[in-house]
Formats: sequence, C-alpha cells, structure tokens
Amino acid sequence: MRTYIFTFLLSSRLFIHPYELMSKVCHLCVDQQRLADPQADKARVRKIAPKILQLLTEWTETFPYDFRDERMMKSLKELTHRLSTGDELYRKAVQQMTQTLIRKLTTLSQYEEALAKINSSVTDRLTVLKTKPQAIQRDILTICSDPFTLAQQLTHIELERLSYIGPEEFIQALVQKDPLDNDKRCFSDHKKASNLEAYVEWFNRLSYLVATEICMPVKKKHRARVIEFFIDVARECFNIGNFNSLMAIITGMNMSPVSRLKKTWGKVKTAKFDILEHQMDPSSNFYNYRTALRGATQRSITAHSSREKIVIPFFSLLIKDIYFLNEGCANRLPNGHVNFEKFWELAKQVMEFMTWKKVECPFDRDRKILQYLLTAPVFSEDALYLASYESEGPENNMEKDRWKSLRCV
Repeated sequence: MRTYIFTFLLSSRLFIHPYELMSKVCHLCVDQQRLADPQADKARVRKIAPKILQLLTEWTETFPYDFRDERMMKSLKELTHRLSTGDELYRKAVQQMTQTLIRKLTTLSQYEEALAKINSSVTDRLTVLKTKPQAIQRDILTICSDPFTLAQQLTHIELERLSYIGPEEFIQALVQKDPLDNDKRCFSDHKKASNLEAYVEWFNRLSYLVATEICMPVKKKHRARVIEFFIDVARECFNIGNFNSLMAIITGMNMSPVSRLKKTWGKVKTAKFDILEHQMDPSSNFYNYRTALRGATQRSITAHSSREKIVIPFFSLLIKDIYFLNEGCANRLPNGHVNFEKFWELAKQVMEFMTWKKVECPFDRDRKILQYLLTAPVFSEDALYLASYESEGPENNMEKDRWKSLRCV
C-alpha cells in the first residue's frame, strides 16, 4: 500500500498540481462522505479516517516540501480538523503528523540559509583571491594530508546534500524542461528543484576544486604529489561507496588544463588512476560503474554497520536514467488510461534513491576540512588554463594564442 501511495503521489504531479489534488481529496471527504455534516455519524468517520490519515501521513512524511504552499497547508488543516473532531485517537495522530511536518520544513529552511551563507562566503574569498593572490597560500595538503579523512569528509557533504533532495524534485526537473511548452503541467509557481540543483552544483565545484589544487602549485613535484593524493582520495571514495565524489575527482583530473600537464603526469604513478577510470568508463552505458553500484547496493541491503550502508550514486547519471525513462514511455496508454507501469518503474528508481539518502554518515566531522571543501576559492576555466600554461608552457599555436589572449584580459 505504501509503495502504491508513493507512486501515486510522485507521478500525479505530471498531470495535476499537488494543491489541486489535495483540494480534490478534501472535496471527496467533506462533500461525498459528508464529513462537514455535524450529524455525520462516528461509524462513517471511523471507516474513512484511517485511510485518509494514512494518505496524509505518507504525503507529509515523504513529500513535506509540497506543504510549503500555503494552499496545501490550509487544506491539510481543514481536513485534519474534521477528522480529529470528537475522536481522541485521531486527534493524537494528527497532532504528531503536524509536528513532524513543521519540524521537517524548519530544518529545510535552516539548510537553505546555511547554503546561502556558504555561497556568499565563497564569493567574498574569490574577491580576495583576485586582489591579493598571495594572501591565500593554503592548499588542500596543508588542510588535510590523509586521503582516508578527506574521502570521509567528502562523504559527509554528499550525504547531507542528498538528504535534503525531495523525491518530487526529480519530477519537477522533468516538468520544467521546456518553459515554451504551454502544457498545463508547467506550473509557474512550482518550487524549483533547488536542492537537486545545489547538489549538481556541488559536483561541479568539487571538480573545479580538484583542478585548481593541481594547477596552483608552481613546482612540478608538488603538482604530481597533489595528483597522487587525489587518486588515493578517489580510490577511498570508491571503497566507501561514494561514487559521486569519485566521479567529480576524475572529472577534475580530466579537465584539459590538468590533462595537458604532460611533464607533471610523467612524475605520477598512474596505475591506480587507470583502474578508477576503468571503473567509471562511460562505454556500454557505464556498464562497469553500474556493476559496482549493484555490488554496493547489495552490500547496503545486508549491512551490519552504517558504514556498509553508504551508497552515493553518480548523480548526473541517475537523473539521466530517470529522464530517459520518462521520455521513452508515454504517460498514457493508447486507450487513454494512465501508463501505471511506467510510473511504477519511475517510483522504483526514486524509492531506491530515498533509501540511500536516509543513511547517517558514520564518520567524525572535521569542521576545518569541511569548511575548506565548501568555501575554498576555485579558479574559473580561464584561470585554470592560465595557471596551466604558466606551469607548462603552450605546446602549439592554438595554445599560444589562447595564452596570449588570457594574459591580456
């Protein structure tokens, strides 16, 4: 029953706004079941109340962000008031449900404020970096020289950011894909998939941070040491089951300003990096990665400790899978019925993600390292190229022209 309710609440938003669905539920209860009637006998209330309470409990627990809409909150209050009138048992259940919902929404607001704070401090540091490059001499190795610790701190950030992504954000990301589409589904007042976007931005930030840390040092020996350090961090991320950080690190190392540093790479023992690249090889639709993910998922199911429960998927690929599932199958069958099989499959993928995002991070937090990972200034693509050319000069005319134009900026 829970799976059915989840599938219904998740996919219904492709057809109807959550607040419209809620008002239909209200209408059904109040008018058809005549719950508005003060004479409504308790037997009838008792018959419908448990089913409505189950729906509302599932809804508020799994899709709490829907209730940031005042219309949803209004309907919820109206409906729960009618259900709990005159029955102590339902009154307690309603009270508990409401308190849990308010707690979740408060936590979300605090998280969003914290994110905004982090983002503003990053901008401030970038200004400092532009005006006084020598003022910031810290690098990742002075903050943390142990790859195991760094992989654990990355896992903290990943699990925290994952935990705030609502299941409906996947659907909203699909719905928002074409603002020119006049279809009724593209609600202009929809809460954007902002936690999902913040998570994708974190992946990009980590890739650029890795590239920045490699391109910054003046000495070749130091650059090679940073590359080897990140290879060890990536390997530990793989062992933990943190595939998102692993892929971000590989992406950073494969950026052109880093990969062109041939003399630096010549000093690196690359065997371990080759193995990691093989694991995340995109060929055959990421076959190797999907096999490793299945292994991590299996380990998670039979886990005895929270450490073994960690599964952090390569997130962009998960979104791509959901996108293609949505695009590849019609929402309705030829006879006009809803294609429930499609939505069952969609819900199955999102439910698996819901299990992964609930895992508590078992590692100790290190505030100094976390702060660095989240706020240390990173170079833009142009700045990376400039640093790269200054470390190892341009090798062809195209690179020479680029270097010249970058130095003139």
